[in-house]
Amino acid sequence: MKKQKLSFWEIWNMSFGFLGIQFGFALQGGFMSRIFQTLGAEQGDIPMLWIAAPLTGLLVQPIIGYMSDRTWNPRWGRRRPYFLVGAILSSLALFFVPHSPMLWVAAGFLWILDASINISMEPFRALVADKLDESQRSNGFVMQALIIGIGTWIASNLPWMISQLGVSNAAEPGVLPMSVKIAFAIGAFVFIASVLYTIFTTTEYPPEDMEAFEREKRETKNTFISDILGNIGSMPLTMKKLGVIQFFSWFAFFTMWSLANPALTEHVFHTPIPIASEFDMTIVAQADAFNIANTAFQESSNLVGSAMGVYGLSSMVFALVLVFYTRKRNINRKYVHMISLILGGFGFIMMHYTSPENLKYCFVLIGFAWGSILSMPYAMLSSSVDPKKMGVIMGIFNMFIVIPQIIAALGGINFVSGLLGDEAINAMTVAGISLIIAGLSTFLITNKNAISYQGDE
Repeated sequence: MKKQKLSFWEIWNMSFGFLGIQFGFALQGGFMSRIFQTLGAEQGDIPMLWIAAPLTGLLVQPIIGYMSDRTWNPRWGRRRPYFLVGAILSSLALFFVPHSPMLWVAAGFLWILDASINISMEPFRALVADKLDESQRSNGFVMQALIIGIGTWIASNLPWMISQLGVSNAAEPGVLPMSVKIAFAIGAFVFIASVLYTIFTTTEYPPEDMEAFEREKRETKNTFISDILGNIGSMPLTMKKLGVIQFFSWFAFFTMWSLANPALTEHVFHTPIPIASEFDMTIVAQADAFNIANTAFQESSNLVGSAMGVYGLSSMVFALVLVFYTRKRNINRKYVHMISLILGGFGFIMMHYTSPENLKYCFVLIGFAWGSILSMPYAMLSSSVDPKKMGVIMGIFNMFIVIPQIIAALGGINFVSGLLGDEAINAMTVAGISLIIAGLSTFLITNKNAISYQGDE
């Protein structure tokens, strides 16, 4: 079926729900480690506490992709029912996670939050391939990256913005400041509102042959596992090569999300989190010392989150340039991705030498890599697979995102960064090296259609 070319605003509407999804991811990525630290987690334990995120992605995305490929409702379509369910669950988890009274409760909420975000996210990826003609695919994925960039910047700055309005960053031991609680509540509202906007402004194409669609769904009703395994076994060579790039890319970003806050508050801001057990709270002087150190940590954590938001801003600029460029021209996806990843790698490495005032420039470079990671691999992949299997393929492709994160969480980060020394900032150096390796791995991609689509413009 020849698909109608969509306008800028039609592509914007179908992608707008990603604003809420990214509010969820940015709040999780920027502040979940801070929540864990506040509740008593030690730095070496933080990556393991994060394992919920990749594990839920590994399980949820292929299942949701498979199910959405076989879903059709005359009113709600194929992908939109999953947008809605994921948004409701994610919004509830976002609201409650900063109120966690204990570490295990926060870790449990992370499981719920990440699983729920994945229920919404994977169908959004597939929707681009469903709705857009091949010549607009890069444009569509870049538009998602643009909206993700906007969401990252705003959400990452929320605690800082709220504290500037006079909301306190001080809190009792083991309790999150009110600035963080309000930020997560705002994120919950934006998540559900933006997804609802996409649901009510976007339509979907029905299956070309409804009778054949229903027949195939009945015939494959009990073949879920075999179908998933079959698609894994028959994945295109280009998808496998992209998997290598994705491995090193997502190892780097998982390292940033899990350890940037302890690394940067300690190394750049010189305000590590105070250990409550080292203070005698019955002695006024020690209680005051703890409160001063804890407030300094919470304030510098706000600034780390704000600096991290810059990578969303620069990825937004990166995506915006590509949106307008790809409307009329082809791009070499391979070289765009390679250069972006290498620049991001240097951004991570520079953190070892930067000051609080210049930290934002490190994240500017990381934003170029992030904007490319959210668009170029999906554009290359969508040119290499059967469109009828787009949902399940996008879900399987997610394995190349979650497996490196699982390896990192199970000790990979601690082991590799430990080779460089005991300082927390070494984790950021490891992230930089990993991202540079990912950039060099783009030389593996040789499929001309994946590199630059050559169809009718």
